[in-house]
Amino acid sequence: MDPRRVVVTGMGTVNPLGNSVAESWDAVVNRRSGIADITRFDASHLSCRIAGEVKNFDYTAYFDGEMAKKAKRMDHFCHYAVAAAAEAVDQAGLSDLEHRNRIGVGVGSGIGGLNVQHENSVALETRGARRVSPFYIPMSIGNMASGLLSMKYGFTGPNISLQTACATANHSVAMSQLIIRSGMADVMIAGGSEGVVDELAIAAFANMRALSSRNDDPQGASRPYDRDRDGFVLSEGAAILILEEYEHARRRGAPILCEVRACGLSGDGYDFVAPDPEGRGAALAMRMALDQAQLSPNEVDYVNTHGTSTPVGDIAEINGVYHLFRESADSTYVGSTKSYHGHLLGATAGLEAILTISAMRHGIVPANLNLENPDPELPAIRIPTEAVETPIRAAISNSFGFGGHNSSLVLAQL
Repeated sequence: MDPRRVVVTGMGTVNPLGNSVAESWDAVVNRRSGIADITRFDASHLSCRIAGEVKNFDYTAYFDGEMAKKAKRMDHFCHYAVAAAAEAVDQAGLSDLEHRNRIGVGVGSGIGGLNVQHENSVALETRGARRVSPFYIPMSIGNMASGLLSMKYGFTGPNISLQTACATANHSVAMSQLIIRSGMADVMIAGGSEGVVDELAIAAFANMRALSSRNDDPQGASRPYDRDRDGFVLSEGAAILILEEYEHARRRGAPILCEVRACGLSGDGYDFVAPDPEGRGAALAMRMALDQAQLSPNEVDYVNTHGTSTPVGDIAEINGVYHLFRESADSTYVGSTKSYHGHLLGATAGLEAILTISAMRHGIVPANLNLENPDPELPAIRIPTEAVETPIRAAISNSFGFGGHNSSLVLAQL
């Protein structure tokens, strides 16, 4: 029996580029970066003072009734997840569906409620144990966004929440696809959410020397594959995709945006934070994804890489890409949309999947910003610095996380 096909019928996001899919894609098409000076707190004492903040966002617009009271105590990552899901659920037309036990949720977070954790740790230290909020635990654990979406919409199908650092959203899509293929659900709300533009996170990542310190040029700070890159830019937001069994979507006349063909998964088995310098884990994930999708490398027109703008990580990944696409290197476009939006940790794969789907639907390979001096170690591969109008039949979207978690999502035109 052929496996049940899985398609995307809705997308939603809030991120540094905009508070909708349309705003985010418009920013990419018009080469607008979402990176700027930090405004959330006074960052003047930190070595990194830039980030990708969600802007002009009012979480109260997404909550009503009793839930509005509880929302005041929620962490940012929960607010962002609800906002992104609202757009995706609306596009897919899920609100009026019956059989809600056939609709599940798979939304993860790389870190979860860091803001709530930070605030309560400070309260414990400065004001004593009685000032720690009784809501601290439920409002900080990383699975709460997934649970919250089930509560908000009454979706009582399978409910999961994964935490695999920066690969979280891709892994959530992969598991949601498998759940639908197994017959356990007809629809899954999948993706990731992160709200970590926080003083503690900036200080920690900066002390690891992972962040860019290009404070005088925020929009030029995220520069994957450029010789002068000096680290990633921490960002926040959420990205949600509605995954649905193809025949189920077709029968109800849902918009079919693309097909989720496969997701390849692998582990580096190498280091806590450093990638395998040969990119072998990355290549394995991509190879597995293509094998599962029954596609050859020359059928992939675009690879949206993890490409975080770190000195080691970029070259390790691109070596893996080149190893796989060597024979089609002159016809497959490669890039990283993190040059626009920075690194959203557990949400980043979801946003990159959305932008990859948008690229497919519009027939535009995004330009790579800030690639002014290509790293001399780059192999002979096509990384455009101007947008390219071309049909995109199939694309790969990569995301890799600390711990060596690798994920490669294959998206294709139906």
